[in-house]
Amino acid sequence: MSTYREVFGQAEFRNLWISTALGNASATMTSLTLAIVVNAETGSALLSALVMFGPSLAHVIGASTLMSAADTAKPRRLLVLFAVVSTAAIAAQAAFDLAATARLLLTLAVAYGLSIASGVRWGLLNEVVHRDQFILGRSAMNLSVGAMQIAGFGAAGLLLQVFDAGQVFWLAAAFSALTVPVLRFGLKDRAPRRLTGTSPGETWRGNRALLSQPATRPLLLALCVPNGLIVGCEALFVPYAGAAAGLLLAAGAAGMMLGDLVVGRFLSRDLRRKASVYLRILLAVPFLAFAFDPPIGVLATLVAIGSIGYSASLSQQELLVEATTFELRGQVLGLASALRMTTFGICAVVAGAVADLAAPQPTIAAFAALSLVVSIALTRPLARVGSVQETVRSA
Repeated sequence: MSTYREVFGQAEFRNLWISTALGNASATMTSLTLAIVVNAETGSALLSALVMFGPSLAHVIGASTLMSAADTAKPRRLLVLFAVVSTAAIAAQAAFDLAATARLLLTLAVAYGLSIASGVRWGLLNEVVHRDQFILGRSAMNLSVGAMQIAGFGAAGLLLQVFDAGQVFWLAAAFSALTVPVLRFGLKDRAPRRLTGTSPGETWRGNRALLSQPATRPLLLALCVPNGLIVGCEALFVPYAGAAAGLLLAAGAAGMMLGDLVVGRFLSRDLRRKASVYLRILLAVPFLAFAFDPPIGVLATLVAIGSIGYSASLSQQELLVEATTFELRGQVLGLASALRMTTFGICAVVAGAVADLAAPQPTIAAFAALSLVVSIALTRPLARVGSVQETVRSA
């Protein structure tokens, strides 16, 4: 079994990891600051959830139009371009006193580009590391997400007690700007995996090929729906806990990071598959405690425990890659990422709308219960996919 030391021993992977970490730190600080600003201005759970998670809805547009770029364009060039655009957008949030609607529209535009960049990044990971190291590399990338969410949510929550939102936005823009030289000088200038044009037609050709595979559909559902419903719970942390939302969000990031560390590094492929069944259940159950309104420290602990369940996605992503041909791997990982983010955005917006009509507390518990039901319902279809892939590997 490979180790993190072996993966990080590859300079190109280190640079991809560093750029991802910096980008996540910037995005996390930006999203929490936006949510708190909009919540303070409007007092609406729907609008605060929309501005924090609504940009995820733009990912479905990326998946439907130009996701083929993940395999048909030079990856380094696209990643640098999107990093520059993201930096400029965050700087605009800092420089101008924008209305909530304008802030949301700007964030949606950036999210469209970043949805394509995610496909480029995950497809590139397949080339940067050896095939047998993909899950370990993906685990390490997920650890950067968890670590930077802890740092970003925690730092933004603390900084907003001392500085105004504009100053926090400028700091987030600085983190984003640092990704540009790391990507430009730290990655090789690789050729595209597929020698066809980047277009909506080519994107849909690839999407149709991917969605026509029986193994792909249940895997995409498992990656999107149970997790998305828990993201709907997280979208209500700000209206539920106010300034203490940073603690809950950081706790969730810590749990996610721990799960990815243990599952990615210490479990074999077979153990990852077996554990994923229980991890999907673990993801939902602790969030049911919000129905009883325990102290914030207890909730933070439960959120951390539940978020370990996100690591079930590692096994599902592994099966997804194995079921996909090489020339479509960037697109399938980009499609999965885009659909996940879109589902996250939909669930967050719906949760915000329900919480405006009811209250955050019962809404969180209800979404957790629904996530649990969906995870149980997907158990048998996922078992069939796993059996098919085992047969293919043994042939």
